[in-house]
Amino acid sequence: MDLNQKCTQIRRLILKTIGAAGSGHIGGSLSIVELLVVLYEKHMNISPKHPQKPDRDRLIVSKGHAGPAVYAVLCDKGYFDASWLSTLNKPGTNLPSHCDMNKTPGVDMTTGSLGQGFSAAMGIAKASQLRNDGATIYTIIGDGESQEGQIWEAALFAAQHNLSNMIAFTDYNKMQLDGKVSDICSLEPLDKKWEAFNWNVINVKNGNDCDEIDRAIVKAKSLINLKKPTMIILNTTKGKGIHFAEAAGVNNHSMQITPEMIEQGIIELGGDL
Repeated sequence: MDLNQKCTQIRRLILKTIGAAGSGHIGGSLSIVELLVVLYEKHMNISPKHPQKPDRDRLIVSKGHAGPAVYAVLCDKGYFDASWLSTLNKPGTNLPSHCDMNKTPGVDMTTGSLGQGFSAAMGIAKASQLRNDGATIYTIIGDGESQEGQIWEAALFAAQHNLSNMIAFTDYNKMQLDGKVSDICSLEPLDKKWEAFNWNVINVKNGNDCDEIDRAIVKAKSLINLKKPTMIILNTTKGKGIHFAEAAGVNNHSMQITPEMIEQGIIELGGDL
């Protein structure tokens, strides 16, 4: 299965997972599918059979509301049984709406309060640097999340400590919970801001293109001798790949999903109901 086929498969799992709950954070889950697939299929040193192996690469999804996308990929990689997906955010579940490292195998950090996961990622990267274990620490932040002051405090720390083992991604889908980022608190020029904080910066024009993402990660890894952390800005589409989610615009941050919408989306993705 090629990466694009894998992305379609993951989108079907996300739709079924959120559909089983009746509602959920579909927009920001769908926008990072390609990134997650490229990371888990091509770049991350992980072992689903040994999820706590000390020298593993880590992924901290600071925009923790994208948990359904993370769960779909972890399930696909064999971290837990597929039956778990139908329990999203239900009593007793191991798959809460936001990622929880104490409940879900393969989740490296509990996240949800925006900005905090990014800070935790910097601490994890610093610990890895001190151990000299060769791990790469990846983290994903949202564009609305980037309005948090804590993001920029963590950015200062990473540059100060030369965390070249840190590769971060901004899911720059231009929308947040209650409107367009440009209307609420514009981030532009985002690349220049990260450069001013002494990070390497790579812009990806189509952040939902697996090949472009792969090339950006390869380039980021080649910059390790510059002794800087790297930010990869992914220009993505919120709700990518499912028509009703894309069409909902800013309303797709968290939305109700009916059985009819599930059926429509699965057919659109070319899968079986």
